Formats: sequence, C-alpha cells, structure tokens
Amino acid sequence: MTILTVDDHPESLKQISRFASTFRPDAEYLSFESSLEALAAARETEISVAFLRAQMPELNGIDLGQYLKELYPSVNLIFISENQDHCGDALALHASGFMLGKVTREGIRYEMEDLRYPEMQKKQKRVFAQTFGNFEFFVDGVPVSFKYSRTKELVALLVNNRGSQTTNGEIIASLWEDDGDPEKKSSYLGNLRQDLQNTMAQYKLQGILLKQRGSLAIATNQIECDLYDWLEKKGKSKYHYLGDYMNQYSWAEYMHAELDEISYALEDEDV
Repeated sequence: MTILTVDDHPESLKQISRFASTFRPDAEYLSFESSLEALAAARETEISVAFLRAQMPELNGIDLGQYLKELYPSVNLIFISENQDHCGDALALHASGFMLGKVTREGIRYEMEDLRYPEMQKKQKRVFAQTFGNFEFFVDGVPVSFKYSRTKELVALLVNNRGSQTTNGEIIASLWEDDGDPEKKSSYLGNLRQDLQNTMAQYKLQGILLKQRGSLAIATNQIECDLYDWLEKKGKSKYHYLGDYMNQYSWAEYMHAELDEISYALEDEDV
C-alpha cells in the first residue's frame, strides 16, 4: 500500500504521515507540499490512499483527486479542508472521506479503518488471461479489443513466455514465422507495440508491460492467468487443463506439449 499526502501546511503534512504510520506501519509514504510534484510522483507509483488538502495553490486538491481517479479508479481519496466549501466536489468524486478542521490522530484512524476501497478488495486483479482453450484477454471481465488482431496474438505470446523478456526478433519469428520481408515485419511490429501501449493506457493498466530496448515482457504479478495458477497449484488450482491451450496459435504447440506431459504425470500420481 502506498499512501500519498499532499498539504501546503508543513506541520499538517507531517502529522498526517505520522498518525497514519501508527495504523499502517507497513505502508510506503509519499509526502508533498506541491500538488504538481505529487501528481508527477503518482504517475510513477500506484496510490492506494491519498490525503489531499482541498485548497491548494497551482492545482487544488479536488482537481488533483480527479487526476488520481483517472490514473487509479480505486484510489481512496480523503480530503482535508478548513470549511465545507468542497464537500459537494468530494462527493462527486466518490471520495472515501472528508476531514473538516484540524488533523487529528483519531480522525486519521477513523478514515484508515473505513476506506471506500479496502485493500483486501483491491487485491483482486483487474486483468485475466485465459489460455486454456482459445486465448482471451479480459479487463474488468470484458474481452479487450485491439486495433490490430496481431496485437492480441502479441499479448498471448508474452503471457505464454511467463514474464521472460521476448526480443523483437523472437516476436517476429513467432508471429510471422518465415512469412515475408523481415524489415517490413519489423515496421509492423512497431505498430503492434504502439497499439498495445495505447490500449494498456486506455484501460489505465500502468506497469503491466515491462519494456526494455528491443524486447517486451508481461508483469506476471499484475494479472490472473489460468496457466500460471495451474502450473503453481496443479490439482489444487481452480482452473483445469483439459488438453487445449491457445488453440488459435501454432507457436503455442511447444507449450501445449509441455502441459500434456505435466498432466500425464499428475494422472500417474493419482493412480
């Protein structure tokens, strides 16, 4: 859990973090007197709870809260104000809390114990990759539509490679095999990568792609996947491998064969 505090009153800023840390000592704390600096940091680190001074110079806390909601829809926004002028704005943002007047330890405790989006609830991943049968990629329970059909195949390949960095050359070899001009395919791959990046940004899935120069990987800890769960838990997994794996893609045959071997071994153990 990362807790962001933004307040141009230095003493209040210190108190919020100090009081909150007594209830959540395991959390990471980011504190800023500037809303603009806080927003820049939030673009790099997912925020779970944000204590925001409603009246701030340059960018007020309400507007900052709106930006945070766009980045992280399940962020818990808790506004601090000396008056009730911004109560309506806070309600419109579905804020977790609104602290009126002086910051107190008891007030922080109450807000931390009554979050709108509890941490246990947020542990449910938004992304599910289905590999058994046909491959499908879901966000919030809905299949994702990409601009190019091969973008979906690129995602499938990254999921299949289970977090390993996959080079552009390996991607081209898998997606197109020996079909056509490699230079032309390299240009097309650039379009696929851009489509993938744009789509992830559209769904506010920061951090799901691990990019290096000339290679890509999927952040396996950011998604739920039937393959990953079954490989880890085998017979205790809630998913069941029934002999079908990413049926649309010929390059998946190697993993398909490996899964068959694992499945046969498990059957022998049960005999």
